[in-house]
Amino acid sequence: MTFLGWIAATGILFLCMSLASGWLHRGPITSFGLYLLTGIICGPWVLDLIRIDVVTHAESMKPITDVAMAASLFITGLKLRQPFSTQAWRIGCLLAFPTMLLTVLSMMVIVHYLTGLPWALSLAFGAIVAPTDPVLASLISVNNARDDDSLRSSLSVEAGLNDGSALPFLLLALLLYGSQQAPWSWTLFARWGAIDVIWALCAGLLIGYSLGWLIGMLAARMRHIYQDSTPNDLIALALIALSYAAAQYVDASGFLAAFAAGVGLRQAEKRIISRHPPDEIAQDDETPPAEELVNPNKRHSQQKKGRAKSVGLVVGDAISFGGTLERLFAAGIIIVLGVTLAQHWDPRGLYLGLILFVLIRPITVFFVTLGNRIPHSRHILLGWFGIRGIGSINYIAYAYLHGMKDTASADMINMALTLVITSVVLHGITVAPILNSSKFKNTE
Repeated sequence: MTFLGWIAATGILFLCMSLASGWLHRGPITSFGLYLLTGIICGPWVLDLIRIDVVTHAESMKPITDVAMAASLFITGLKLRQPFSTQAWRIGCLLAFPTMLLTVLSMMVIVHYLTGLPWALSLAFGAIVAPTDPVLASLISVNNARDDDSLRSSLSVEAGLNDGSALPFLLLALLLYGSQQAPWSWTLFARWGAIDVIWALCAGLLIGYSLGWLIGMLAARMRHIYQDSTPNDLIALALIALSYAAAQYVDASGFLAAFAAGVGLRQAEKRIISRHPPDEIAQDDETPPAEELVNPNKRHSQQKKGRAKSVGLVVGDAISFGGTLERLFAAGIIIVLGVTLAQHWDPRGLYLGLILFVLIRPITVFFVTLGNRIPHSRHILLGWFGIRGIGSINYIAYAYLHGMKDTASADMINMALTLVITSVVLHGITVAPILNSSKFKNTE
């Protein structure tokens, strides 16, 4: 197919997805499922129009998935407006850290004894498939800053933070894998704990939050001083790029920094709107998110705008541009995943996925969150909705680029990719029916 033909096909695909959006929201098939199906049809199994391998093209896939992940994490953080003291943040942190630790270690043991993979590769597999993906989790994460649903908020916090607990285990697996050719020393282990865990987590969060808060305050002040109401979508791109790059430069977690930058920008909005409440909001009324104070059809009005509306313009532009960037990259990556399925299909990934989704994840979630006064139905939902996706592809590319290229590594990667595809399909078709079920509609 010619370049012009691919452009036309892309336009037709996005047009169909746009026109079918209402049906997709109500039906059992998600947009990600249709993108995956599109990739499978275009790939070697059906039409054989294109051949792309996410593994052999890891040098290209790694930066692309980096951008998709960073954009999604930033938007996730920006939509979280609940105070840090709420149960949603507490449960989200429990899911992101102790639950993640138990999930990685459980999958490591299961994979080692069921498939015979070496311990290092089994640990890598656990780290790759354990995190809840921030991109695909948008199906069940917070819809906007006013969304205070505890389930959605907890899953959003988990998706934003779990790279801080999963990625270090992939780095540890690479150290163990490399020690097969080089002598192992406890110095390497100590460095892993100090740099890849403690420093990466703390510095990433601090850098991202500081940049988000400072740039948010500065941008809102500049807009207020100059009464600037012109669209400025680049604020989101600037924050994503600066937070990720600054964190990576000092060996901190770029993904955590992107998430924290979104949280920091939201906290800047809350601070401004609390100090300068809009005139049209009564004193006793709950103040809405600042972006809701701005009428997009009248943003060029000459009427003088207060500080609250100025920060509303900043946040609104960031959400609009960041969300578009996230959706575009997610669509492309999921299509590529469907194309590459023919080259990496491994049935063992199916039953490993069922073990993870039906046993490991629900059990670990239940025991870690026990004692937090969560309804039984909420435990079930938190245990089931651990969606795997683009983050796992990012980790696979990272592992491949850092030396996991032998036959056993290829088996591990094939099983992981099959598990990810299983998650996209299985979780995708169950999101709408479960959330619309009367049994789960009220899980407070």
